[in-house]
Amino acid sequence: MFKIKKLDRYILKKFLPLFAAAFFICLFVFMMQFTWRYVDELIGKGLSLEILAQFFWYMGITLIPTSLPLAVLLASLITFGNMGEQLELLSMKAAGVSLIRIMRPTLFIALFVTGLSFYFQNKMSPEAQIKLRTLLISMKQSSPAVEIPEGVFYSGIPNVNIYVEKKDAPTGMLYQLIIYKTDQGFGKAQIVLADSGRVEMTADKMHLRLELWKGEQFENLKSQNFSRAKGNNVPYDRETFDYKELLIDFDSNFNLMDANMLRNMPTAKNMEQITQSIDSINNELDSVGRSNYAEAKAKWFRTAELKKEDSIAVAKQAQPINFDELLTKFTPNQLQTALYNARQNALSYNSELEWKSITTNEGNHYVRIHWIEWHQKMTLSLACLFFFFIGAPLGAIIRKGGLGMPTVISVAIFIFYYIINTSGMKMAREGSWSIIYGMWISSAILLPFGVFVTYKANKDSVVFNGELYLSVIRRFLGLRSSRHLFKKEVIIDDPNYENNLEKVRELRNLCNTYSSNNRLYLAPNYAKTFFSHREDHLVEQLNETMENLVEELSNTKDQYLLQSLNQLPILFTQAHHTPFNGKKANIAAGILFPIGFVLWLRIWRFRLRLYRDMKQIVKSCDQIEGRLNKLIAAAQ
Repeated sequence: MFKIKKLDRYILKKFLPLFAAAFFICLFVFMMQFTWRYVDELIGKGLSLEILAQFFWYMGITLIPTSLPLAVLLASLITFGNMGEQLELLSMKAAGVSLIRIMRPTLFIALFVTGLSFYFQNKMSPEAQIKLRTLLISMKQSSPAVEIPEGVFYSGIPNVNIYVEKKDAPTGMLYQLIIYKTDQGFGKAQIVLADSGRVEMTADKMHLRLELWKGEQFENLKSQNFSRAKGNNVPYDRETFDYKELLIDFDSNFNLMDANMLRNMPTAKNMEQITQSIDSINNELDSVGRSNYAEAKAKWFRTAELKKEDSIAVAKQAQPINFDELLTKFTPNQLQTALYNARQNALSYNSELEWKSITTNEGNHYVRIHWIEWHQKMTLSLACLFFFFIGAPLGAIIRKGGLGMPTVISVAIFIFYYIINTSGMKMAREGSWSIIYGMWISSAILLPFGVFVTYKANKDSVVFNGELYLSVIRRFLGLRSSRHLFKKEVIIDDPNYENNLEKVRELRNLCNTYSSNNRLYLAPNYAKTFFSHREDHLVEQLNETMENLVEELSNTKDQYLLQSLNQLPILFTQAHHTPFNGKKANIAAGILFPIGFVLWLRIWRFRLRLYRDMKQIVKSCDQIEGRLNKLIAAAQ
């Protein structure tokens, strides 16, 4: 009987709530982003709560596969980051449990989410896409709610423009109205002026009833004399009224379009339907291609059909043709006519080929977008699994939980994936890249990166330790820290000043000897630097002597002596003669001149620094020697 172990239950108890929260947060963010794209189709249309509920429901279903990869990445990163920060991972590893074993229960969840994502994309998302696109198009075609503003012409009613100087919101009355009606064409435009009015919707929501009080109506009359001279006045009709009612066509009902019109979209098909559509399109393109070939062969590349005996006879009678001699047999008018006909035939055939090329390219584009949708159902599902193998080990490496650092890293990785995936999809859609390359390039990048971080995390590598990289950069640039020696509160053994006095003198003599034997202020020899590997043991001995002296004298109670010790520099003992410890690496760097030149400048810089450090050590030794003599004299 299968039984979940306590460790697995403990890890799942940490992972599942975080995954659920991350999923709903990601889904909400994607839904808000999608809503913002179509906000113009939603606002001001008077949509009912039922229509809006359907819109958000189908939108959520279509965005679930997009939200799952980011939710898996964020949840796994936070979960393992929390366990690493609280030293729970360290305790599990100390008990002999490997990171792969710790990841096992969450791996099963990631596999389940991968299958769930594929199911949604292949089964539920196509139908939801049809419903969603149907609602969007219907919303776009629906008439906006009538909301007439003050002081401007309102053109939200088809063929009618209304100007209202003032309106009373509680009663719905409008004052000082100007109405332009062009429903019968601009030739019979109507202008209505009224002191007050009111707009109401009819019960069937198919018309607007406009009640007007005390005004005038002007209407152009069609002239029967179409040959009238320019400048004649256009006749019009004028009507004065105390009350008038206008009925304007205005369909404010929400009419849902037929969903079957959108079933040919690639996003509205599952993988089996996409494959069938591709086969049908390819068969149609092949038949069109064969038809075009037969037509071109018969019309533009036709040749006389000869039997074998006739062709042999024609071949025996064939003679070479002199083109210039052939032209002399025709009159100039005949040549001009022949050239004109040939040019017209070429232009006609070129136009025909361009039209056929457009038709063929459209068919190929339609095939490509079908293949893109077919591959995306798999790549987007597998992204859940790949993101898990990135998030879980990355969280174990960085050991940072909460919503701060994990969220930043997750969003950065997802944006990188989104850019690569979108770019590959665009190139594949345009035909610049093959479909497989364009759609799988993002997965080809995620998979090795996930394997790499999982391997490094399982080996407890410090590959993502920021301090390690800062140390390398600091060492390459020669950034060093200064000494910070302070007076100790408790000193067990006081330093022997007489013995250390001899060490100070020895250190000073070593510095003077080294400075005289090595002209550090001169530029190093390029050939000797890279092709003659040598060790500088004297400076290593000098550095060891200085550090031992500092360690012994750091137990002193004398503040002035501690200040003198702090002035001793921290030496780089290997950066002033060769760039690398290995002979082959030095030779390779020397051959690659641009790299070698940069390293040569770095070595010269370290030589100048060492030259200044030697002077500083001698100066500090003089100060330390003087202070030690005073301390020895005071002790006697």
